[in-house]
Amino acid sequence: MSGEKIKLSHIMKFFIFVVFFYSLLNFCNDASTEKKEGVKTMEIKSSAFKNGERIPKKYTCEGEDFSPPLEWSGAPAGTKSFVIIVDDPDAPIGTFNHWVIYDIPSSYSSLKENLPKTPELQDKIKQGTNDFGRIGWGGPCPPKGHGTHRYFFKLMALSVESLGLKPGARKSEVMKAVEGKVLAEAQFYGTYSR
Repeated sequence: MSGEKIKLSHIMKFFIFVVFFYSLLNFCNDASTEKKEGVKTMEIKSSAFKNGERIPKKYTCEGEDFSPPLEWSGAPAGTKSFVIIVDDPDAPIGTFNHWVIYDIPSSYSSLKENLPKTPELQDKIKQGTNDFGRIGWGGPCPPKGHGTHRYFFKLMALSVESLGLKPGARKSEVMKAVEGKVLAEAQFYGTYSR
């Protein structure tokens, strides 16, 4: 009988340990969740249209084809540059790239409307070649009658000042160059149809 009591005592101690350990893990997880919720996340937006809204005609192939104004906030400590990539995942041939702009200095928190369609801008900001085969912004231009397309503006905060790429790089080259250097990402989208 005393042997059974000893076994039962060990089982109870083990059970109490498991409950205590599980409670401790939950407490730590709750604390880390609270900490994450208090951290400011990176955000990108445009004053020309809100997330999920139709992109105004002036920023498309049916208008002036201006690049839209963009602004962002919440970049993490250690950010040394930014990259912005704009893609249309609804294109009939698959994801279609509309803009690649990289080596944006960390001192920037916005880009003005209608940037020149040149390989290099002020402060050594570089623009890549989009899927139209042109440098800089190529506005929404979905096939007529193909429905509403979404245009995702993706911002990446990087740990390096430059990707070491020449102006005119393609999206695939930029995506390869950012590997292991992305500190944070943010995105929003606009829509367009013809």
